[in-house]
Amino acid sequence: MKHLGTKTIETRRLVLRKFTLSDAEPMYRNWASDPEVTRYLLWPAHESEEETKGILKGWIAAYDKPEKYEWCIELKEIGEAIGSIGVVAVNEKVQSMEVGYCLSCDYWNKGIMSEALEAVVEYLTNEVGARRIAARCDTRNPYSAKWKSVALNMKEQRFRLSGTIPEPGMLLIMVWWLDL
Repeated sequence: MKHLGTKTIETRRLVLRKFTLSDAEPMYRNWASDPEVTRYLLWPAHESEEETKGILKGWIAAYDKPEKYEWCIELKEIGEAIGSIGVVAVNEKVQSMEVGYCLSCDYWNKGIMSEALEAVVEYLTNEVGARRIAARCDTRNPYSAKWKSVALNMKEQRFRLSGTIPEPGMLLIMVWWLDL
């Protein structure tokens, strides 16, 4: 893979971009402090805006590395951060990347994450050269599980979906891989 880092990606409704420290307040307010948003994540709700700022400082410092992929999801309509999507694991040997994401509950079930995910998958496969993209979701989260349909509706139908639905509460691992 040819790592290119977090580059700005625009979609019809979104700007996927690098975070800045000025995103700390909307990140904390819109999703990082919300226990409903973090309920199905691997990290708890932030207890303060300072905690959020500390996380952002780490991400911003890591943007110097071409292997860092962490996008702020900004809704064009309001010009504000409403979520994040990024690469949480990389396996160079099999050219695989795992994507993690979270979104303000005010924007759930509106196709926002599907739009962001499709753009990120296209970038990671077409420009970075990933052959496999994986994501996990808690099967108890009805909204998160919905975006798996993105893999089945990719514009060029070049991807196949793999995975099974385990017992409720377990993680569903979805893998998209490029058909060559």
